[in-house]
Amino acid sequence: MLYPLKFNPILKEMIWGGSRIAEELKLTERKLSKIGENFVLSGLSNDLSVVSEGELKGTTLKELIDTYQHELLGKKVYDAFGNNFPLLIKFIDANDDLSIQVHPNDKLAKEKHNSFGKTEMWYVVDTEKDSTLISGFTKQTNAAEFEQMSRDKQLMSLMKIHSTHSGDVFFIPAGKVHSIGKGNLIAEIQQTSDVTYRIHDFDRVDANGKSRELHHALAMDAMNFTDASSGKVDYSLKETGVVNLATCNYFTTNMYP
Repeated sequence: MLYPLKFNPILKEMIWGGSRIAEELKLTERKLSKIGENFVLSGLSNDLSVVSEGELKGTTLKELIDTYQHELLGKKVYDAFGNNFPLLIKFIDANDDLSIQVHPNDKLAKEKHNSFGKTEMWYVVDTEKDSTLISGFTKQTNAAEFEQMSRDKQLMSLMKIHSTHSGDVFFIPAGKVHSIGKGNLIAEIQQTSDVTYRIHDFDRVDANGKSRELHHALAMDAMNFTDASSGKVDYSLKETGVVNLATCNYFTTNMYP
């Protein structure tokens, strides 16, 4: 019989990563110096989660689904996605600002990358003083204005910046421009996809003096220029009952008292 499954963390070193994930997981012999992400549950082909304990220890998530099918995923999910696990769940430690970026929708991602698109949501676990993030534009715009402001180095004036606090929730559909700012520790639920288009990376370079690749043309195709919504989810906790945080075609997220 299946039992409650635990999986090994999948740690990702990032130029903007920090130490909080390693500290929380008590990784005293960690080899990575800047851990930006911990994939808690992943069906990505290059980053498959692996069971950490019990009789199924060492089994990948893909092998579990191949064996147990709807018994593991439920009939509705298995009928819709087959052996492809549809969600990626992770923690993000932003020791520095992430790039300003956008994700493609399902149609564009399929055409360009044979991939799912990437709609996601964030739950802010913890923040440092004065931490912020970017979600959406300050106003409705268009491709021509966006490109002109990019050339004039005025792009930040189009970015909707939010102060962050523990418990904040943001829903980020594909096409919404966004960035997680320095000092945020965030839990993220997203579609199973590793497709990200960087728009601006704050002129950073790595240890070798090399800038990360930007994806201007792809981002222009993916961005929803009319999206001036904040993406922030307003909710109230209840002593009893479930509070819905996000509902979309890909996931429903609820908070329990």
